[in-house]
Amino acid sequence: MPTEPHPALVAHVDVNSAYASFERVFDPSLEGVPTVVLSNNDGCVVAASKEAKALGIPLGEPWFKLQPRAAMTGLQARSSNYELYGDMSRRVMEVLERFAPTLQYSIDEAFLLLGPRSAETDLAAFGREVKDTLRRLVGVPVCVGIARTFTLAKLANRTAKKLPVFDGVCVWDSTRPEWRDALLARLPVSEVWSIASRLERRLAAQGITTVAQLRAADPVAIRARFNVVVMRTVLELAGTPAITLEEERIGKEQLIFSRSFSEPVTSREGMRQVLSVYGQQAAARLVRHHQKAKLLTVFAGTSHFAAQRDFPNMLVPLAAPTSDPVVLAKAAGRILPLLHEGTRYARAGIMLTDLRPADGQCAFEPFRFRHEDEGIAELVDQVNRKLGGGSVGLGHGGLRPGPQWQMKRQKLSPRATTHWDELALVKAG
Repeated sequence: MPTEPHPALVAHVDVNSAYASFERVFDPSLEGVPTVVLSNNDGCVVAASKEAKALGIPLGEPWFKLQPRAAMTGLQARSSNYELYGDMSRRVMEVLERFAPTLQYSIDEAFLLLGPRSAETDLAAFGREVKDTLRRLVGVPVCVGIARTFTLAKLANRTAKKLPVFDGVCVWDSTRPEWRDALLARLPVSEVWSIASRLERRLAAQGITTVAQLRAADPVAIRARFNVVVMRTVLELAGTPAITLEEERIGKEQLIFSRSFSEPVTSREGMRQVLSVYGQQAAARLVRHHQKAKLLTVFAGTSHFAAQRDFPNMLVPLAAPTSDPVVLAKAAGRILPLLHEGTRYARAGIMLTDLRPADGQCAFEPFRFRHEDEGIAELVDQVNRKLGGGSVGLGHGGLRPGPQWQMKRQKLSPRATTHWDELALVKAG
């Protein structure tokens, strides 16, 4: 007699303390040591290991406040190594694809679409295999939650992470119903995926403060008082799939490239280099997303505490939708006459809006862009991704030596997987 299948199942896989875990792969001395990762210019904490969290270090804490007592507590800090983290994330997703179709949700988490499985399938063993394989092949620890819906899978993952008894893998339907009910009655609604603090306060005004109360709410009444997203969350908590994630987000509404400088830019020529670099980065991103932009906004600004403050900005309509790096860099440069020589600009950026599919209607010949047709943005991007950011650039964006305004990363670990001269070395004993 054929075995009755489970309903379609979802597994949620999340890298534990992702940035710290990525750092530990190539620096084992950080294992078990409280570790924080800092924001641009080594400003404040953006990620923390569980050991650092146990010290009471909150996200957003300025590093200058933590540094005086770092030696006493054993706290280690690293600059944000985005190239390393991005590449390690890619490796994690490649391994997950071996197990099931994968929907990457962020740099450190993904959903596996397991589909119907035989009721005799050992789901806990499957979760342990995923967990052990990632630890062996990539070197990072993960937790796995398996359930019938995306929302319950996220909740199962959080349970696996918080309760040692699960050893990093929680199959939601394999737990006792009375235990699940007791757990949900204790958890605040803020533990649920997509319930932010503002929504939490609105739910509390309706007498809904726990996950169990949200699960028991009338979906129709919830939709009338809130919106369809919250209604779908209620259905998902009850075990009814109601949320669909796009396998690939097709296009974005806007792209922004903006950074605070490690050193102020005080000349138009310096700012020309900044905007040229941003224009080329924006062009590469557009090409990756198969998009073109019709509007460009460019802005710059001093510190809000500077004695001489200035915040120029300009909207530049483009002749036709484009991803041409030269056109974007020149358009951004139109703000240069508005800048004042000697003013200490602390930040600049460009924003691209009115984005359109790259395969849309072709422009007439006078509105075509030569560098776009020749694929220059894609070529420059490929070289930089293979040989390291800043290896090649166009015009002012390719000048050497590199710009002095680049963000300060004094605690940067080696980019061990993306730069030849920083590759990890294995020495024979």
